[in-house]
Amino acid sequence: MSALATALLRLGDEVTGADRTLGTPNIRFLESLGIRVSPDDGSGIDAETGEVIVSTAIEGDNPGLVKAKALGIPVVHRAAALARALSGYKLVAVAGTCGKSTVTAMLGHVLAECGLDPMCVNGANVVGWTGAVRFGRGEYAVAEVDESDKSLVAFSPYAAIVTNASADHYSKEEMDSVFDDFASRCTGPVVDGRVSAADAPDEIATSMPGRHNRCNAALAYRMALALGCDADRAKAALLSFAGVERRLQRVSANPAVYDDYAHNPEKIRAMWTTLAEAHPGGICVVWRPHGYAPLRKMMDALVSMFNETMRPQDALLVLPVYDAGGTADRSVSSRDLAFRLVGNVALVESHDAACEWVSSRRSDYEAFATCGARDPALPALAKRIASICASSRS
Repeated sequence: MSALATALLRLGDEVTGADRTLGTPNIRFLESLGIRVSPDDGSGIDAETGEVIVSTAIEGDNPGLVKAKALGIPVVHRAAALARALSGYKLVAVAGTCGKSTVTAMLGHVLAECGLDPMCVNGANVVGWTGAVRFGRGEYAVAEVDESDKSLVAFSPYAAIVTNASADHYSKEEMDSVFDDFASRCTGPVVDGRVSAADAPDEIATSMPGRHNRCNAALAYRMALALGCDADRAKAALLSFAGVERRLQRVSANPAVYDDYAHNPEKIRAMWTTLAEAHPGGICVVWRPHGYAPLRKMMDALVSMFNETMRPQDALLVLPVYDAGGTADRSVSSRDLAFRLVGNVALVESHDAACEWVSSRRSDYEAFATCGARDPALPALAKRIASICASSRS
């Protein structure tokens, strides 16, 4: 939603917003752009409001939504609003279960370096962009589209990348069906990463660590070539890519502390194996489940992934499930997961408790990482851990 707000502002619209939590870094960023953000109580909506844009997460009894309907103000889903905003461009849409934000950012950077000046709207902030948005005046737009609520069907892109498909919000079979339908509607090139290992393209070198990022780079590279980019310039651009915030973002070099968005089994495994390769002496990861329903759905897969991935020299600290309010079924907890894990696993009830745990054992690990979605304070937790570890070495 913040990326959409930024894009609409850059395209000339007057934008305001509402949020349950004010004062976060993301809200302060939007306010710095001139976007007024009100409490999520309906107070930001009046008869002068042209339309209200909502995400799937907004429930029917939301005060702003109720007020908009009472005033007869049109309500538009965010995917439809983004599709409309980018309708003047040849849209390259990036879909998939994992890697969408990184591939979107990589492709946007490559197209820019190759002189195509694309408009880009991502699901994560990108180094060097205006948050998650790059404003361009070329014929192409690159946008991340969402499969979690199947709203990607709102788009009729010129070209598309499908990074991969796995069980996350839905079964793999259901996601494959959605992605197949999505890709079939493109009139231009489609790059599909859902291939067997034997059929996968050669990995492409990039500035970001890990095999998964070399595979991400290969997808961006193949689409760039399909759009007419020079191969050598495209490869050079992938080596100069500055990265995506919260995607193996290094917060501190000495000691090594990272922050990552990883929240499902595939993403956490990719993050963990990449860090384990770089830090054979052991890593400590602080992870927060991003919702009750996802934790319940992914429980068995998370148990298998953690038990297969963690080494004896590693540690996992599990925070409580992030509670975004609403009418969620709270009958599952982080404790249910931790009870089934083997190895050095600890439940920590707060960010402060995680810092205390790290402080008492900071010399036991070569690197630390925070990971998870939704919790806006995780990047700040990573910085706190970096400060704790640095103080022990001074």
